[in-house]
Amino acid sequence: MIELKHITKTFETGKKKVTALDDVSLTVKKGEIYGVIGYSGAGKSTLVRMANLLEAPTSGDVIIDGDSLVTLSKEALRKKRQRIGMIFQGFNLLKTLTVYQNIAIPLKLTGVADKEIKTRVKKYLDIVGLSDKADVYPNQLSGGQKQRVAIARALSHEPEVLLSDEATSALDPDTTDQILELLLKINRELGITILLITHEMHVIQRICDRVAVMEQGEIIEQGPVVDLYTEPKHHTTKRFVDSIFPSQTPTHIIKDLQIEGPILDLTFVGSAAESPSLSVISNRYQIETNILSGNIVELKDHTFGKLRAHVKGSVKETTKAIDYLTGQGVIVREVNSNDGIY
Repeated sequence: MIELKHITKTFETGKKKVTALDDVSLTVKKGEIYGVIGYSGAGKSTLVRMANLLEAPTSGDVIIDGDSLVTLSKEALRKKRQRIGMIFQGFNLLKTLTVYQNIAIPLKLTGVADKEIKTRVKKYLDIVGLSDKADVYPNQLSGGQKQRVAIARALSHEPEVLLSDEATSALDPDTTDQILELLLKINRELGITILLITHEMHVIQRICDRVAVMEQGEIIEQGPVVDLYTEPKHHTTKRFVDSIFPSQTPTHIIKDLQIEGPILDLTFVGSAAESPSLSVISNRYQIETNILSGNIVELKDHTFGKLRAHVKGSVKETTKAIDYLTGQGVIVREVNSNDGIY
């Protein structure tokens, strides 16, 4: 559905050239929610603006549903953009227009008939849960309600693709969760493909199928969300995962505990996260377990957990316990002193 092929984008500031994107490629499949995460300055906002050519690449190609946007005429590009909705952090609502007008006027400007406009505005306000707010003004709405209006406006053009540029960053945690649930509903019920950017791992965790991690204009790691949670390879990816699963343990504590047995990082996915494995090994083998840190969360389609635990016992009994955990689908990694405080 969305293909970005070897995208490079440079900006000139005076005599200096700044490379915002450096040979970036990714593919978003039809019907999925694909997340791009990175810290400030990583290039993710520039990347998402490539998907509808709000920013033209210096080199590379942007393909939407088989059409190369960089080769389209201005008129053809304008029509193609009508099939690509976009929502922003700042809502971009006109304060002097009602909710109805904020959605209706862009439709009128693209030539949609008045009767169809009424039908669409009602339909998409119902979908976002604001059917009773058609005649109010933006300043009478909460931040979450304003974002719902912005989403309804984007959906009213009945796009195949929805782009989200940090759409939840200005919202409180509860409202963020409500908007994420709405995006999930839109994806599942309307079949709309979503490409979103964020700096919050919580957003990736809740609704994304796949994710790309960006740093300094490059994609440093990408794949299914559960894979990046399970085996993050790049240091930046590990930092994002650790924001959900804090596992830092002071180095001196690791050294002291390891005298009596190993410290293990345990990763649980799916049914393994729902099984009382630690309780079983404590009862079955002559060992004691002590959980040092960890968390269990719900990804979009998986239960996922990470625990750091100290196992006290003989080498023989500890080995049996580790073999049991591995047999239950738990990923086991022994911690050393370099895995303490970063």
